[in-house]
Amino acid sequence: MYNAVLGVVFAVFGAILMLGGGWLLALGGSPYYILAGIGFVATGVLLIRKRRAALAVYALTLAGTLIWAIWEIGFDWWQLAPRGGIPVLLGLLLLLPVSYRNLKSGNALEGTARFPMALGGVIAASIAVAGYAMFQDPSAIKGELTKDVVPRLRTALNTGNESGDGEWHQYGRTGFGQRWSPLEQITPANVKDLVLAWQYQTGDVKRPDDVGETTYQVTPIKIGENLYVCTPHNIAISLNAKTGQENWRFDANSGMNPDRQHQTCRGVTWWETPIAPVANATPEQTALHTVALAECPRRVYLPTADARLIALNADTGKPCSFFGDQGTLRLEVGMEYNPAGYYYSTSPPVVTEGKIIVGGAVNDNFSTKSPSGVIRAFDIDSGALLWNWDSGNPDVTTPIDAAAGERYTTNSPNSWSVFSYDETLGLVYLPMGNRVPDQLGYDRTPEVERFSSSIVALDIATGQLRWVRQTVHHDLWDMDVPSQPVLIDLTRDGEVIPALVGPTKQGDIWVLDRRTGEPLSPREEVPAPGGAIPQDWTSPTQPITKLTFRPETLVEPNMWGITMFDQLSCRIKFRSLDYEGQYTPPTLKGSIVYPGNFGTFNWGSVAIDPERQVMFGMPTYLPFTSRLVPAADIPPKGQETASEQGLNRNEGADFGVVMGPLLSAFGVPCTAPPWGFVAGADLRGEHVVWKHKNGTVRDMTPLPLKIKVGVPGIGGPVITRSGVAFLGAAVDDYFRAYDLTTGAQLWETRLPAGGQSTPMTYTVDDKQYVVIVAGGHGSVGTKPGDYIMAYALP
Repeated sequence: MYNAVLGVVFAVFGAILMLGGGWLLALGGSPYYILAGIGFVATGVLLIRKRRAALAVYALTLAGTLIWAIWEIGFDWWQLAPRGGIPVLLGLLLLLPVSYRNLKSGNALEGTARFPMALGGVIAASIAVAGYAMFQDPSAIKGELTKDVVPRLRTALNTGNESGDGEWHQYGRTGFGQRWSPLEQITPANVKDLVLAWQYQTGDVKRPDDVGETTYQVTPIKIGENLYVCTPHNIAISLNAKTGQENWRFDANSGMNPDRQHQTCRGVTWWETPIAPVANATPEQTALHTVALAECPRRVYLPTADARLIALNADTGKPCSFFGDQGTLRLEVGMEYNPAGYYYSTSPPVVTEGKIIVGGAVNDNFSTKSPSGVIRAFDIDSGALLWNWDSGNPDVTTPIDAAAGERYTTNSPNSWSVFSYDETLGLVYLPMGNRVPDQLGYDRTPEVERFSSSIVALDIATGQLRWVRQTVHHDLWDMDVPSQPVLIDLTRDGEVIPALVGPTKQGDIWVLDRRTGEPLSPREEVPAPGGAIPQDWTSPTQPITKLTFRPETLVEPNMWGITMFDQLSCRIKFRSLDYEGQYTPPTLKGSIVYPGNFGTFNWGSVAIDPERQVMFGMPTYLPFTSRLVPAADIPPKGQETASEQGLNRNEGADFGVVMGPLLSAFGVPCTAPPWGFVAGADLRGEHVVWKHKNGTVRDMTPLPLKIKVGVPGIGGPVITRSGVAFLGAAVDDYFRAYDLTTGAQLWETRLPAGGQSTPMTYTVDDKQYVVIVAGGHGSVGTKPGDYIMAYALP
């Protein structure tokens, strides 16, 4: 009975492999699965007939599987496991006495002991190969970043409007956005001793009626003895930086709207009113300055999900009445189309030279009648519009007269992420996105083509364009620039060059002269695939940088699964979709987008040590799929998700688009791990020095298995002068510390929710704290929460 049941199992498995393998072979894929299926079926038939030859047939099948697996992917344990797991397990069942003793020999050869010995030998070889592969890490790059500090005095180090070693006044600490702290109390030697110093819960938790993309991405800022944060539903909060006790809170009452694509807040902006008014101030400006100094000498500015910008007294949390309309600016002013929920600001504005410079997020792929992506500068006291830079009308920055009916360009490329700026050069740097829809480019204007997916430098005083550097030509993949550009003075051949480091979704790291936008090292234009729909076109080439974390082009053996069966299904998916490498255009059939829509780097950007001139980042590799849907085939409104996963309507366009990660039948990525890394790069030579897999499947599986495979993440890092890097971000709920020099993990602690935010560090009373917000991320499915966690040495 045992052999009959086992024989049926073999036969059924074999039939599945033969059917799926035939489908794969017809698509041009590997013949292995058909051959293996034949071996499985033959073994099953012989088992049902109780023939000992079943052992020989299966020994040959398993040996062929082992040879094929090593030939395809080498000694990568995570790749070998789905190929050999079920076959080896079935082989072990065949060798059990209950199976072997009931098998009969049909001839003298079958009566020998060679068959079980042969099968046992192949199984032993398979286990030995797996054991060897477990200690290999073919994805790793091993090395050490330099510890040498550039040959100049630390006092001359330019880190951008520095405010003191123990302070963190802006999202990236200073206007340069380096996410680097000069603090040295926590070191690679003692970081393992970190303990929770205090914990605070905001009370703003994810609601049942929230949109899917509800996330807690805030990085606190620290000024003096206080921290300032915002929450996903736009509550501004001040905390005592030493104890975590609440000083005040202000609820913007931004309400709920199912048409918002994102419900988040990445941070607030700080401003302290100078004692004296600006030079050559008018009587009106002088009077307003006097009022501002008396009513709100210190301020935080809160962007909201309903397109407002609110000025608050940093000491009390009360609105500053002199700013805008009783403390509030309406950011939808001047938009030709403004459906509620389609436009808002999710990132902290820039404040410099008496101006507050604001961008905006526009819902991806909702409608061609989207609000403008205009960038605006307002007077820091009155809220009066000083200039506007509209990428649809880039040469005219004189403030429009909205009251007279003037309007910004509809659906122009926007900048939703964090800006950086250089007060010495008088420039603000913008990471630019696209217009709607992302996947259709056939009706874009020359201005849209010029500014989409680029890094732009504007004059702080006038808003005039200084330079633009495009990172993707004719972007059809939502490869907008998501990361805050990082500014650093780089030393090259004895010369100090004002540089900009711009991470991108496709994995390129643009190292530019921030005065001109010119690359500091040669960059190439590489051939790109064609094959767009008849209405559209593709750029024949795409740029690539010297320093890049781009993944290699996918091939069928890269497809993965928990078992050989879902791996087969992923191979069929791979062969069924259009894919000729990176920049394969969207099609009606469906195409693979790799790196996917989350990108290799996203809004978390990278951290840079300005003294050692090295970079720490978290590259992620997760393929997506993209399939165009004719407008006539799109179901009635309400049956779509309108986000990174599912149907995006693109109202007003000829096509919608269905997007999502390339996943197996079990819901795991169709590409083998690692999916996420930590990495270090040398910026002087522009090369990757080390790269190691990061994160576990602890929170990706029903069982709490803390297996380090390298998981995706979204968020950013922070580094310190002492050589410690801190990062949450990964989809397991841990906060970790790393050795900046080698990438070795030094410490970790469990978080009560997903840590998809960027940490920061500061001192109070000569004690260093490291703070991270743990609130989860809707798109990546981590646990929601409302925690602010501070760690320090005992």
